[in-house]
Amino acid sequence: MKNIVFSMLLSCISYTSFAQLLALSKNDHTLAIVDPVSLKVLAKVPVGADPHEVIASSDGRTAYVSIYGGGSLHEIDVIDLAAQKALPPIDTKPFFGPHGLDFADGKLWFTAEGSKCVVRLDPATGAFDWAMGTGQDRTHMVAVAPGAKTIYTTNVSSGTVSVLEETLMQGPGGPPPNGGGGAPRHTWTQTLIPVSRGCEGFDVTGQQLWTASAEDGKIYIIDLATRKVTATIDAHVQGANRLQFTPDGTRALITSLRNGDLVVYDVATHKDIKHIPIGHGAAGILVSPDGARAFIGCTPDNYLAVVDLKTLAVTGHIDVGGGPDGLAWVNH
Repeated sequence: MKNIVFSMLLSCISYTSFAQLLALSKNDHTLAIVDPVSLKVLAKVPVGADPHEVIASSDGRTAYVSIYGGGSLHEIDVIDLAAQKALPPIDTKPFFGPHGLDFADGKLWFTAEGSKCVVRLDPATGAFDWAMGTGQDRTHMVAVAPGAKTIYTTNVSSGTVSVLEETLMQGPGGPPPNGGGGAPRHTWTQTLIPVSRGCEGFDVTGQQLWTASAEDGKIYIIDLATRKVTATIDAHVQGANRLQFTPDGTRALITSLRNGDLVVYDVATHKDIKHIPIGHGAAGILVSPDGARAFIGCTPDNYLAVVDLKTLAVTGHIDVGGGPDGLAWVNH
């Protein structure tokens, strides 16, 4: 689905500045452009054979869709949102299995699951200008912190979270007594944080990263200052797929592909607030910037569910095509 975004930043943005909702159909191989007020589908644009995640550029002109293929494919589709048409796709070789997407600092960032790395694309030049391996299995979802100096990604089969961080290092030998020596250089380091196999969806609020495991059903809470798991919630959300905070950071929403519920947790108390039946399988999550509604991709049921976050009830459904999953906002 992130459009993985930082919810606390969104709380400062007016909902009306987000003119459109993007939703992928895995079965129909289309990107639906939806009016989030009327809940009407404005257009559908063809995309590749196995679309999984979508993100919009910061200026709202372009959408990018990862064509995943279980880690075997090598394509990111590009959509002109104003013209509502596909542009020439990006061949990501030698990076295979693009999946998680983020757009930050004018660049497109994506995981290449089949190549065990995170990659950065400069849309202005069409060049991959940075990549870093994780050495982990199924490097899957990604989020880039403001300033693009820190990147978070989940490694599903290795049961880890990677924190990739740009740092400034002194040249060889360090600073000598006379003040000369090698010039400092920029480098990237990785911190691996053990969680559990099956941790896939995650989100960040303040100094916390929450991720939920599809295998053991637990939520793992990481303190980003210490880079350690500081709490584990036995939430029983087997089949957990995505996790997103509300814009005010007070609640965490977790979807389950296994039981089809949207599970709502209180962030401060770690208490289970409610399980909301969504359908036979709940996947992508997109929370409106004003915190009023959540849109949930119900892949087996072929609809987006609209959830009122005040009443915690489903208030409607949107037909965006068969097998909906990845979701994103377009900044107007």
